[in-house]
Amino acid sequence: MKRDQETEGTLKKRTQRDYTLGFKLSVVDQVEKGELSYKQAQQRYGIQGRSTVLVWLRKHGKLDWGKPSLHMKPMPKSEETPAQKIKRLEKELADEKTRNLILNRMIDISDREYGTAIRKKFTPGQAENSSKNAM
Repeated sequence: MKRDQETEGTLKKRTQRDYTLGFKLSVVDQVEKGELSYKQAQQRYGIQGRSTVLVWLRKHGKLDWGKPSLHMKPMPKSEETPAQKIKRLEKELADEKTRNLILNRMIDISDREYGTAIRKKFTPGQAENSSKNAM
């Protein structure tokens, strides 16, 4: 779909008139679906202006592109290997287990020292009744 043409060994620069409405909408759709970042679309299709795709997104897009940094996915510098991912996930799991242990101890202390009953023990029948009362 790249419309650049070689003219005497150099690429012809594109102008705004080269972009049809259908082309613009296609690029906007790809960016909004997350298939490309706006910078990747710019590079893939040889779009000269640095903000041209952003202008299209603001004009034709369905999302609010007033602040484009909210919609850009952070690009990882390098892909995680499976071993690195496992190691990272194991650390996250260990951190969550520690957090869970601390929160449970805090609840135990609160129940013991202040007489609170944070952990409520529901029987299956009580859980159904409380959900009906909430409606």
